Amino acid sequence: MHRPGARTARRADAEHNMAKILDAAAACLSRSTTASVGEIAQAAGVGRVTVYGHFPSREALIEATLTRLLEQGEAVLAGLDLTGDPREALRTLIESSWRLIADASAVLEAAQSTLPPGRIRELHAKPAQRVEELIRRGQSEGVFRADLPPTWLVSVLYHVLKGAAADVSSGRLDPSDAPQFIVATVLAAYVTPTNPGHPMWWARDGSPSRQSNETT
Repeated sequence: MHRPGARTARRADAEHNMAKILDAAAACLSRSTTASVGEIAQAAGVGRVTVYGHFPSREALIEATLTRLLEQGEAVLAGLDLTGDPREALRTLIESSWRLIADASAVLEAAQSTLPPGRIRELHAKPAQRVEELIRRGQSEGVFRADLPPTWLVSVLYHVLKGAAADVSSGRLDPSDAPQFIVATVLAAYVTPTNPGHPMWWARDGSPSRQSNETT
């Protein structure tokens, strides 16, 4: 007869192993979208048999990893106040969740070679829609440039996030500097140009500050 305590311990061990595997998968796939099950198992400190005991295939592991990351990101984003000035809302979004979004973007790239396109759209629809809605609001208020489609500006954000995550992983970028660098880069791409000869830069409080080489 199995004791309840023993079943509880085995369940806890299984959940712990699953969490380790998913953490390792996110880290490995962020570094290389072609990471193998063996590499992920080694990073998790478990055997391949243990991985396959939880996930029947590499595709299932990638889908579970992506789903988990998107759920974590959605939990963070759902608690953010993205009202008010779209520039400050974008800053808040990036500073609070840039790493989660970057990791999900990298795993999404791995998923694109293994999962059906319809499933990928289904998984990625909600977080992408949240960012796109913020961009559309910024465009309607004249804050973000309207000469480029929102979908392209969403892609720009994801590419910058992925590049920042890669630089952090390689040691070229200090993690503490990443949010401000990402914000500066993305705002420079998003903000409506006012005068090409005198670019407008946005201070941290959201106020415009014109830089000029003119002497006074």
